[in-house]
Amino acid sequence: MPDLQGRLRGLVSGQEARDRATTIGLALTGAWLALVLIFWLAGPDGAPASGLARLMSAVGVILPVALIWMAVGLARAIADLRAEAQALRARVESMRAFSGDAPVPAPPPSAGVARAAARPAAATRAETRQSALPLDVPESPAVTPEELVAALNFPDGPDDVIAIEALKSALTDPEAARVIRAAQDVITLLADNGLYMDDLDPRPAAPEVWRRFAAGTRGPAVAALAGIADDDLIAAADALLKGDEVFRDAAHHFLRQYDRMLTRVADDLNDAGMAALADTRSGRAFVLLAQATGVARQQAL
Repeated sequence: MPDLQGRLRGLVSGQEARDRATTIGLALTGAWLALVLIFWLAGPDGAPASGLARLMSAVGVILPVALIWMAVGLARAIADLRAEAQALRARVESMRAFSGDAPVPAPPPSAGVARAAARPAAATRAETRQSALPLDVPESPAVTPEELVAALNFPDGPDDVIAIEALKSALTDPEAARVIRAAQDVITLLADNGLYMDDLDPRPAAPEVWRRFAAGTRGPAVAALAGIADDDLIAAADALLKGDEVFRDAAHHFLRQYDRMLTRVADDLNDAGMAALADTRSGRAFVLLAQATGVARQQAL
């Protein structure tokens, strides 16, 4: 149960960080108030202070306490964000484990070249032939549209048996596997930057609009796909596209794969299925990135 364990670790570490920040805040506040009390008791006696002097004294006492607890609040918020990011990473790793596709670090180019040179010449020729002729590999059975929709929403956890089985089935289909892995990469990168698909609530476009888009229509006829009204979200995604080369490449790859998938399954999905596909986590990511890149927007391209 890697996903559950990861979530528990994230929750525990996040709670510990929040408690530690609160403890430090209480200690600093107590120390400051103790210093103020000592100064007040041991300070020299004098004439009664004016109203302005009393006000400045009160500000001098209260302001450090306010700054301490502002810092505590910021530290607790950062701890929450780190716990959420850890939980999401655990969920992604669990999905990879369920699919039997655990990530393997790619070797550097020099290592790959060295291994290729060390293989016998016959093995190299065979691998080259397989790469050039993919039809030599038998195709896996195609995934059903219903399984694809469930897989593109990704499992909510180890208890989401239906989505896990759909994901396993979808990953046996090469076309479906490509779009699922592209979606997984993009959703993970978005979450790492504080953009969570569960938080998006785009206005749903009618199924016939999605069908027109799948058929290649662009411009005002499919403007209803631009359903995210939060300009800050669009601006955040646009900033990632412009400032992060890794994210930009992953996003454009995902947009291409999702577009191809949509064209492939549009005729097999009824209106309810098309609406469900658009409301998956992958569908929401597509709408967000389509708006950010200008593929879908309110004006004609």
